[in-house]
Amino acid sequence: MWADTELAVITGLRPHLPGVRVTDELPDQLEKFLPLVQVRVVGGGDDEVTDTATVDVQAFASTRARMWELAEQARTAMHALAATHVPGQAAVIDTVTTAARPAEVPYGNPALRRAVATYTVATRVRATA
Repeated sequence: MWADTELAVITGLRPHLPGVRVTDELPDQLEKFLPLVQVRVVGGGDDEVTDTATVDVQAFASTRARMWELAEQARTAMHALAATHVPGQAAVIDTVTTAARPAEVPYGNPALRRAVATYTVATRVRATA
């Protein structure tokens, strides 16, 4: 059994980001769903106990100022997930480190701004008694 890191991060972020849609897939007409944070596992490895996932977190907002605010809120929320068990999930999130701080990345849509950050998230399956 393995921990679903992407689902654990999405589930864990939601209470930290009220009023923000947190998802793994972008909706059509994204600009109608702002603010939005997308979480995607983009790589990683394991040692047969701990999954070490590379996780991209994209913050989408309608203005540059709101994009930076949301990106920093997401970064704070990501670090708050360290040493937690996400309710309803088998995963324990042991550590979260920033691999690449939030940076603006053009999206090709003038109605929104995007910042992308990359984190290393170590998870394992919660032991059962």
